[in-house]
Amino acid sequence: MNPSQLDPRDAVSRRRFLASTAAGIALARAAQPAGETPAVRPNVVFVFADQWRAQATPFKDDPNVQTPFLARLAAESVNFTNAVSGCPVCTPYRASLMTGQSPLTNGLFMNDVPLPGHAVTIAKVFKNAGYDTAYIGKWHLDGHGRSSYIPRERRQGWDYWKVLECTHDYNNSAYYADADEKLHWDGYDAIAQTRDAQQYISDHARAEKPFVLFLSWGPPHEPYQTAPEPYRQRFHPENLVLRPNVPPEAQEKARTELAGYYAHMAALDDCLAALEETLTSAGIAEDTIFVFTSDHGDMLGCQGRWKKQWPFEESIRVPFLLRYPAALGRQGRTLDAPIDAPDIMPTLLGLCGVPAPDSVEGLDFSGYINGGPRPGDGTAVIMCPQPFGQVARKHGGREYRGIVDGQYTYVRDLGGPWLLYDNANDPCQLQNRCNDPAMADVQARLDAQLIARLAQRNDEFLPGRVYIERFGYTVDDTETVPYQP
Repeated sequence: MNPSQLDPRDAVSRRRFLASTAAGIALARAAQPAGETPAVRPNVVFVFADQWRAQATPFKDDPNVQTPFLARLAAESVNFTNAVSGCPVCTPYRASLMTGQSPLTNGLFMNDVPLPGHAVTIAKVFKNAGYDTAYIGKWHLDGHGRSSYIPRERRQGWDYWKVLECTHDYNNSAYYADADEKLHWDGYDAIAQTRDAQQYISDHARAEKPFVLFLSWGPPHEPYQTAPEPYRQRFHPENLVLRPNVPPEAQEKARTELAGYYAHMAALDDCLAALEETLTSAGIAEDTIFVFTSDHGDMLGCQGRWKKQWPFEESIRVPFLLRYPAALGRQGRTLDAPIDAPDIMPTLLGLCGVPAPDSVEGLDFSGYINGGPRPGDGTAVIMCPQPFGQVARKHGGREYRGIVDGQYTYVRDLGGPWLLYDNANDPCQLQNRCNDPAMADVQARLDAQLIARLAQRNDEFLPGRVYIERFGYTVDDTETVPYQP
């Protein structure tokens, strides 16, 4: 049940033909002074799923996942094996993605609050640099109701626009374009959104201006049992292999939900393959930066917990593949430096030769991707400034700050040290080594690094209520921002 393919164009302009050949690109880049805008500026196709954890990928050796295209893409891409979602929930990730800032800088540390219109966003910067901009799918940054029309002045620089604030009704999925008229995707929305992205790519393949296209899918976020039937038939709960950190009391529910989770992923894998075929048919695959990632993970019973916001591996780790054949070739390689949502904007801008604005706090990994030194200190900060929603305090949620590197996860809550895991030797985090005398030196080092990173961010690590009041949010009795369906 592959998404239908568009007919390839019968011709490509001379410029795009030059850009689609390795020799032509090499000549164009050789004539370009270092540090300046590339002579042939790449397109950007940035695809991100909702709640796809890094562990559920073929390159993490998940025996259940059926994603052959993702395996192929990884073999041709830079694979950031320690990519994280530093504030692992929908709106905070998306705001950091758009602004290159931490959640306590842009103020979006909870769901269903608005990104201010004056924000300096990735779309605005690309647009000012001469790019066409397009966004398709889930938005979750407007804060004016999950089904409301979003006028152009609140679109943060995106011109082509087929978006709904938030829905997970994947087979009856609405969206708005330029008019205040609710439209609906045909069938399973991720497939229909992919077809629309294919059309956009084909329409813009021979244009003089490069483009940046963001495609934001709702799956594999729950409801899990709603992928098209042919995909659901591939996965049976009783045949699934669970991670060792799913306790017995959670296993039956985990198996049922995982079967649907993997079905969504199989459908999305076909969508990724369809995008690749369109890029190839249009003659622009070589000179297009193609990224696949996710906004956060999903616990799915691991540690006896569910959904996101938690500081555990299944919640914070996300896949992050970046392919740019013209500059990087098609030989896959892995990079172990942690990359977080605020780093994506400056990195993409850097690869395109576009200066990042001063408002950006994230690190530019473009030089590192090209063989240069690693930026930063090799750590990423993880946080929950305010527990809410599915992980409200009544469900065990708590404020925390933590730090991850290539080996360890260390987390403090408001009461002090909480978690310490040696992920290299205990990848399923079965043994919390926090306050273990044998780990005292490691814990002291990580604690000092965390304190330094928080000071760097001007993060005082205060109770969530302080930030709610500071940013003027209205919350209900679970300290969650209410929203209109």
